[in-house]
Amino acid sequence: METASSLDDGPPNPSFDLRGRTLKFPRSASSKEAPRSDLPAVSLPPRLSFATAASLPLHHSQPSTPRLSSKLDPDAASSTCRCVSSVLKKDGQILCIAYANGLVYTGSQSNAVGVWKMPEFTECGQLKTRACMVVALQVSNDRVYAAYADCKIRVWRRTWEGVVKHVRIATVPAAGSFLRGYIAGHDKTSKHLAPISSLAINTADDILYSASLDKTVKVWRITDFRCIETILAHPEPVNAIALADDGVLYTASDDATVRVWRRNFCSGARSHSLTVTLPTKHSPVKALTLTADGGVLYAGCTDGYVHYWLKGWFSGQLQYGGALPGHTHAVLCLAGAGAYVVTGSADSTSRVWVREVDGFHSFIAVLKGHRGPVRCVTAFPDRLASDDAGEEGCTVCTGSLDGVLKVWRVRNAATQIHDSAPNARDYFELT
Repeated sequence: METASSLDDGPPNPSFDLRGRTLKFPRSASSKEAPRSDLPAVSLPPRLSFATAASLPLHHSQPSTPRLSSKLDPDAASSTCRCVSSVLKKDGQILCIAYANGLVYTGSQSNAVGVWKMPEFTECGQLKTRACMVVALQVSNDRVYAAYADCKIRVWRRTWEGVVKHVRIATVPAAGSFLRGYIAGHDKTSKHLAPISSLAINTADDILYSASLDKTVKVWRITDFRCIETILAHPEPVNAIALADDGVLYTASDDATVRVWRRNFCSGARSHSLTVTLPTKHSPVKALTLTADGGVLYAGCTDGYVHYWLKGWFSGQLQYGGALPGHTHAVLCLAGAGAYVVTGSADSTSRVWVREVDGFHSFIAVLKGHRGPVRCVTAFPDRLASDDAGEEGCTVCTGSLDGVLKVWRVRNAATQIHDSAPNARDYFELT
């Protein structure tokens, strides 16, 4: 195992923790329901004007916080986006969201997974179980995977027989598997000991990964939904995982690191080995996302920054690239669509960036309207959001702890904030 960078000691940044508590937020008005007049006025946190980190040579001096220069108020770019739908659900806080094949799936505190048809964003069904609180979602090919607060995963098969139908086919782990694992003297088939935080699917190898607050990542074989490995991933809760097309697994934790794992097919029971650890300067990591080609890894942290690493095309090594600033509170979720990178934060806003060809990032929009932390986000390319020049836009769906789902259309306008903070990269010192 190697460490990607060495960091100076400093006071740890406390984690933004929502576990074990139900927070109440004033709810936003829905575009599909009559506005409520009984809501108190809400004062949102102040927004800061920032530009992204420039890729300059690394310095040996490391400031305690990044020094960023302001070029343009982010609100000036808000004309590049618009909210096209806002729905107030009665299911409580929105905790997770996923998109696939024209359908958006949402999970909340209730026992149902909502199914929404795009681009109309009309609810066309629900996937119900006896368990409550859907905490993570993942969709792959014709299957939908939903993790619940009871530490189990329910699986549905999706069919297209004129209308979309979902048939539940499995519960992971299956009933009785814990007892069989106990009798056999191992814990491979036992369920997680704490709530699941994230799911990822390796379609090439038919593998399902589940990360948990019990500090482990379990590896499930999709053919029979048996646990084939338990990875002791971090010394603190695992908050997010991401999977590259080449099978490389990334895990993020409250221990303020991102760890990189490779699967070795000849290693027996422990087939995943730790290859590198990426530190994030005492800031717990709450969200991860990868570009489609796996060339850029983004990590959302409780310090309000999104740090990113670039993968060398020849060496395959991860090199720290910079930080995307702007949020005043923890970054809770991330999503990517083409060149777009979307963040969701506890400051009740989402921010949209575009990755340029030269590797720089341009800030284009701030999405404001939620009255609680933005807990989940998904994004996908959308021709309806494209500009007159034919440049493809994207659709963004955000879910908040205020119980509201919002749909936004975003396009890359000419007015942008380009990377212009030469000292931001001093936030890290890589060796």
